Amino acid sequence: MQSQDVAPRPAPSASAEPFVDVEQAEAALVEHYPRLVRLAYLVLPPGLGRNRRVLTAHALTQRALPRGRASTPAIPAQSTGRDGDPGYAFVRLQVLRTALEAGLPLTYRAWPKRSQLPPLLPQVWGLRLFPRSGGADELALDQRLSALSGEARAAYVLRGLERLPDGDVRRVLTEAGVADPDEALEDAAEVPAQYALLDSPEFDPCSLQARPTDLMRRRQHTKAALAAAAAVAVCGALLGLPGDGWGPDGAAAPAYAQNPSAQAALDPANLTRVPATAWQAASRNDFSVWPARGELAHDTALLRRALAVWARPGETVQVSATPGTPSGGPSGPPQLLYAGLVDNARVVILYDGLRIARYAEPKDGTKGAALDFARVDGATPGEASAVVLGRADGNVRYLLAPWVKKAAERDLLKPNSGAMDLTLTKGVTSPLAGPAQQNGGCTSWNVLQLTDRSGTRLMSDLGELVPARLTTGRPGAVHEASGAEALRTWAPYACSLGAMRSAGVRTVNAWAYAEQQLPEAGGAADWVCTRAETWRGGGTRVLAQFRTPGSAYGAVAAQAENVPACGPRDPNVLAGVLWKSGSGSWYLLAAGGKNTASISTSGAVRGSGQGNLLAVKAKEGAQAGLKGTLADGRAINGLH
Repeated sequence: MQSQDVAPRPAPSASAEPFVDVEQAEAALVEHYPRLVRLAYLVLPPGLGRNRRVLTAHALTQRALPRGRASTPAIPAQSTGRDGDPGYAFVRLQVLRTALEAGLPLTYRAWPKRSQLPPLLPQVWGLRLFPRSGGADELALDQRLSALSGEARAAYVLRGLERLPDGDVRRVLTEAGVADPDEALEDAAEVPAQYALLDSPEFDPCSLQARPTDLMRRRQHTKAALAAAAAVAVCGALLGLPGDGWGPDGAAAPAYAQNPSAQAALDPANLTRVPATAWQAASRNDFSVWPARGELAHDTALLRRALAVWARPGETVQVSATPGTPSGGPSGPPQLLYAGLVDNARVVILYDGLRIARYAEPKDGTKGAALDFARVDGATPGEASAVVLGRADGNVRYLLAPWVKKAAERDLLKPNSGAMDLTLTKGVTSPLAGPAQQNGGCTSWNVLQLTDRSGTRLMSDLGELVPARLTTGRPGAVHEASGAEALRTWAPYACSLGAMRSAGVRTVNAWAYAEQQLPEAGGAADWVCTRAETWRGGGTRVLAQFRTPGSAYGAVAAQAENVPACGPRDPNVLAGVLWKSGSGSWYLLAAGGKNTASISTSGAVRGSGQGNLLAVKAKEGAQAGLKGTLADGRAINGLH
């Protein structure tokens, strides 16, 4: 949709207060602590290292409180729950100022500032802490941000994470001591506006992974000199093994503790192998009835390395997990789903009843091994239909369930273009072009179309091990997104799936909940709600989207996380946008589900009406709130 046609409804303006006391600032800091720490982490110089950045981000945020009453500039906070809160504006400014100071060279003044030195608190002894790894998009964005100056990173983060317009960004940067805010904004504009990625676990210093520090150096400081010497001798013997320097466990870390259950889980001979026809007689079809496949399914050395790395990944192993997925070792012998060559890597897929674990190592060694986890407990036959084997050159290969009869590739943006069949070789698909990366626009969104005895379904790769199942229909009565009508429903909103990457998404439903006749004979506009459910239950994402006649894409009018709206527990939704007519007039448009009896507005736009649709004349940039009443008398608020 053209930006001049539809603009998301702006948040109300902040009310300014001249002073902030310590209690008010503390309340804002505690309420918004995760966001403030994320802001500090993104602005801090990447050269500090991930562990130092995490600890410094927490330290700077915790030191942001004023000593008494402090004046604060009237700079708004553009996200829900922070509008008009001078306490939040103050602590955000303090965090931003000290994060920028931390990036200054130590020689820029006679005495370094406290923020330039390693934090005294918090401290974690014996562990290195760093955020969970994200996908390729997050890694690319992190590399681009690391090339910017601290001021430009701050401008990018204020734009993307705080949703501040450029005018407010300039004011915040000026208050933080930036000499040239305009230059910072110009430099930040050189990085693609992938603002949804800033909410990724890649940049979350409050959701951390832990690894040991240099254990040998710590041992050298103990008084048990003989024990330390023995440990050094043992480690030296391990490093001196023949070959490429790796022991029989490959990239696994040393075994610090052992017990019978852990030993059994590390033995390839104890792996569960399901017969090829077990799924045909099983009472349920999920990953537990997948047979072991792949040409390396009996490569004992490979399987031993995969199990050992799962139990204790070494420091060089790249470990990633979807949100809410534990990354610890298996509690017992897992089930083998696949072991074989995929492009230029040896890949092992294992399942322990809760998680899918994918181990991959280069074909010519073990350096650069990777371990990925995805939570899949309670999977239905449709959700347990495919697992990602590998990604290369923008393409994806899948391992399919034994009950899948046919696989094809379909462009979700082109519902009338048909599907292109994929070759299946012992359950492995030929390469499928991955979805668009959306760096410079979204022109295609390829999905996996699977056919089995129960019908046809669509699965979308969202950068995780298990693709997300796509559905359509009213919450509580959804169906597979495979028919002609369902494909037409999804087509304008396919690119919005990019906002749901790397969130542990299980299913995404698109529900066309309203159609609205536009003022001044502007035609009929569509309202669609897309809701992403996750494997862990929490972290659901809801987008209310609006599409005008003739527009190829829908525009996000409102969004929310962890709300029941547009879901099976509460199949109701209310959202609004500012829309510009062909004559240049502005209107506030709002729509709810068919169960909405009336809608009213507050703020700069006043109006009300019966039914689930409302159109009220407004001014450009007007700020308004929405409230609705359902047929049973219950009140609902509009999504923000």
